[in-house]
Amino acid sequence: MADQQQNFENHTRFVPSYQFVAGPIFLLNLAWATFGLFNEFSFESTIRLLVAIALIILFIFARLFALKVQDRVIRLEMRLRMRELLPGDLQERVNDFTPTQMVGLRFASDAELPALARKVLEDNITAATPIKELVNDWQGDHLRV
Repeated sequence: MADQQQNFENHTRFVPSYQFVAGPIFLLNLAWATFGLFNEFSFESTIRLLVAIALIILFIFARLFALKVQDRVIRLEMRLRMRELLPGDLQERVNDFTPTQMVGLRFASDAELPALARKVLEDNITAATPIKELVNDWQGDHLRV
């Protein structure tokens, strides 16, 4: 994706081997373990089902934990960036931005950020997607999870 210009339409990241290979394999394993438990109830089939459930939980939380860490890094980066770029009246309000708002604002260029930040606060735009849609000069993030 780093080879093409990033914008709102193509900024979502998919990892095919994770989402479209590993995920379905884990689900197939869960289905097979469930079938095995109902086909022949035993201690071994129960353990197989529990391990399959644990793998699904691990698969989901591995992604969620990585995204949470990324959101924390974005929050830190945006606080530093806002303290540098925003006018005085908005600098006092940097802590008023939610992590979700900062995730949406991160794609705005340095020149565009002050006006967009003001609009987000004044219009109380709380979701990341509407904020991203307002960005005119998109700055790609090619290092995201």
